[in-house]
Amino acid sequence: MRYIDMHCDTLAKALMQGKRTVEVLEGTMADLRRLKKSGAKAQFFAMFLPQKPDPGWLPQAAEVPDFPSSDPQRVSEYLMDKMYQIYQNTLADCSDSLAAAGTYRDLGKNERDGKISAFLTIENGFLVRGDLEKLGTFYDMGVRLITLTWNDPNCFGYPHSADREEMGRGLTPFGKDAVAVMNDLGMLVDVSHLSDGGFYDVADISKKPFVASHSDCRALCPGATRNLTDEMIRILAEKGGVAGINFEPTFLNEDPRDHVSRISRICDHIFHLIDKGGSECVGIGTDFDGIYGEFEIADCTGMPLLFEELRRRGLPESAVEKIARGNVERVIRDVLG
Repeated sequence: MRYIDMHCDTLAKALMQGKRTVEVLEGTMADLRRLKKSGAKAQFFAMFLPQKPDPGWLPQAAEVPDFPSSDPQRVSEYLMDKMYQIYQNTLADCSDSLAAAGTYRDLGKNERDGKISAFLTIENGFLVRGDLEKLGTFYDMGVRLITLTWNDPNCFGYPHSADREEMGRGLTPFGKDAVAVMNDLGMLVDVSHLSDGGFYDVADISKKPFVASHSDCRALCPGATRNLTDEMIRILAEKGGVAGINFEPTFLNEDPRDHVSRISRICDHIFHLIDKGGSECVGIGTDFDGIYGEFEIADCTGMPLLFEELRRRGLPESAVEKIARGNVERVIRDVLG
């Protein structure tokens, strides 16, 4: 079955490995070679931009020649430039099987041409730096989704947090303006990593569907503040948005010591989303190459196992198709044009 994945960190892995493209990578959960085998219709490729000098993987990236100082802005500008170049190299070198997509029309054309669509995204919008014109600059680069925050406050607002006061903080005045501008541009607003207060602000302001590109259900995994509450799921669905199921064990399992990502548990979260928001609010957002643990779906070639399990548990084929690609296709059509 063809599917669309709304989030992977494979560009960062390619950078760490010193690769020119994402065509063939070792020790990763995705690359173009395997995406072709897996049935991918489209892959959203994130450029992750850290706000702090060392979020865990920077020591490896620092081995890349000409790596700058530990100044967060310079580091992120450098990393974005390098990941963007890897993205562009892949499009150029692998044009027979991969093509950029910025609209619903592009998605359809690429499929007719037998190519996987590549959507470019930014994870953590702090380099926007409170400048609305930057949103247009990123749009012109091909960016079609911005995950507003990562795990630190920025010009858009506040991140998810175990601290109730911080979790209740919403978007900044700039962040509220930015949501409206992103709507006008045709750029997806992504609330994964955002505070609860920020989520509700986006829901109030956005005139178009928005997404939680790689988030699960808080009712099934209360310790993961990245996950959506039942009320959020309902609101997201009412707004026509989609939550992309994340395969990270600590977002799936109630016991934080359980580091196994099981297909059955992924399905539990999918069925919970369906129960609270309906089958049209569910998508895929694996977070491949940005997650750690033991995985029953160890890489993208295992994606058919998920769809087989959904069918085994009685989900109609029409609903499986919506989850695999149909719901995200609709959001792409409604937001990107």
